[in-house]
Amino acid sequence: MNNDGRQFAPATARNREAILEILKNELPSDGTVLEIASGTGEHGHYFTPHFPGLIWQPTDYLPENLSSISAWQNYESRENFLPPKKLDATSSLWPVEETGYPHPDITAIFNANMIHIAPWNVCVGLFEGAGRVLNAEGLLILYGPYKINGEHTAPSNADFDIWLKNRDPDFGVRDIEAVSEIAEKNGLSHVQSFAMPANNFIQIFKKL
Repeated sequence: MNNDGRQFAPATARNREAILEILKNELPSDGTVLEIASGTGEHGHYFTPHFPGLIWQPTDYLPENLSSISAWQNYESRENFLPPKKLDATSSLWPVEETGYPHPDITAIFNANMIHIAPWNVCVGLFEGAGRVLNAEGLLILYGPYKINGEHTAPSNADFDIWLKNRDPDFGVRDIEAVSEIAEKNGLSHVQSFAMPANNFIQIFKKL
């Protein structure tokens, strides 16, 4: 942590450039991007200058992460990088659904490295919320490791999966087919998959 309250995640520094290259081609030109589980806030801080037509709404559940996001905003203020909101993905009412929220035009949701380090009901809640708040043809963009047809894509991911399950039996690298099934139940379709460095993927879902 920096002495001004900013936190730094080494994984974010490693992955942000590769993610940005995909986002440049996939994000809509306007509207609001809702980031779920923004963590340190580094992704939003790094991405927003590249998308001046988009409003970026960071969120997180943990107070220490919300503080870090605010610190990044204080470090370098940008009009399209909004103050963070507390959001529990499993909630039936997200803050962007509340009466009076000023940026309800949610054209995309971005979420990195969450569903494998959270219980399965968090993944379910993420898609339920996306089904509620996304505009027609809005995108849900996920980043992280995935299994394909029940198989890991690299030995390191298999080892990581064991480590996650030892930490919490409800954690684990998710199978993209299982995730896509939850998406379909909530009005979203899996439309694209991009292989990324370090055996990760970007998975893109579209609101039907």
